Amino acid sequence: MNRRVTVLTAVHAPSARFLPDAYDSLCAQELPQGWEWHWLVQEDGRTDTVALHVPDDPRVTFRQGRPGRPGGPGVARTLALAHADGGYVKVLDADDRLAPGALARDLAALEADRTIGWATSRALDVLPDGSTVGFPGDPEPGPITPGTVLAHWKSHAFRAPVHPATLCVRRDLLLALGGWMALPASEDTGLLLALDAVSRGWFSAEVGLLYRKWDGQATGQEAHVDPAERAARAAVAEARALALTDLGWRRPG
Repeated sequence: MNRRVTVLTAVHAPSARFLPDAYDSLCAQELPQGWEWHWLVQEDGRTDTVALHVPDDPRVTFRQGRPGRPGGPGVARTLALAHADGGYVKVLDADDRLAPGALARDLAALEADRTIGWATSRALDVLPDGSTVGFPGDPEPGPITPGTVLAHWKSHAFRAPVHPATLCVRRDLLLALGGWMALPASEDTGLLLALDAVSRGWFSAEVGLLYRKWDGQATGQEAHVDPAERAARAAVAEARALALTDLGWRRPG
C-alpha cells in the first residue's frame, strides 16, 4: 500500500465559501513520517463559482459534475472515488474542518491492526456563534465489533453511535461496497452501516471533526426530515446491511 491518504470532499455552490477553512485544517495536519495527503474536491454539478474557492496547491485536485444536474454528495464522492490514489480515503465535507491530529490518529488505528477496516472519531457541532456542542453517548474508544452500529442505530431512532462525517476507510473496502449509497440524503449513514456489517471499525474519543451548523447545509433543509423519505432511506440502508450480514461476507483481516 502506498503511504498516501486521499481526502474526499463533495461541494456545491452554497458551501464553496467554506473550502478555505477546510483546506487550512488539512494543511495543519501532521502526518507520520513518509505519509502525504491528496485532496480531491468534487463539485456536485457544474457552475462558475466553486472553482474560485479551491486553493491553488499541487496536492489539490478539482473536478466537476454534469452541468445543471447535481446528484447529491454521495454521487459527487463516488465520482471522485474513481481518482482516489491513496490506500485510505478520508471524508471531509466542504463546510467542516479537521481537528488537529485527526489524520494521524486514523492512520495509527488502521495501520496497527489489519482487521480494522474503518475508523471514526468524536465530532463537535460548531454553532453559528462559534461555540461548540458535543454529542451525547459516544461509544468507548477502541475497536467496534461488526453489527454494533446497526444495533444502536435501530434502537436510537436512526441515530448512529459514531458520526459518518468522520470516516476514514480502506480504499479497497470502500470500492468493494460500491462507494456511497444512491440516496438524496443519509448516503453516508448507509455506507457506515454497510461497513459495520462486514468489518471491524474503530472509534477515537479525541475530537477529529468540527461539524459546522449553518442555514444552507443539506441536513438543515425541510426535505431532509420528510417522514416518508426518511423512512425509505432508513429501510434501504438497513436492508443493505442485513443482506451483507446474511450473505456472510466479511473483509479478510
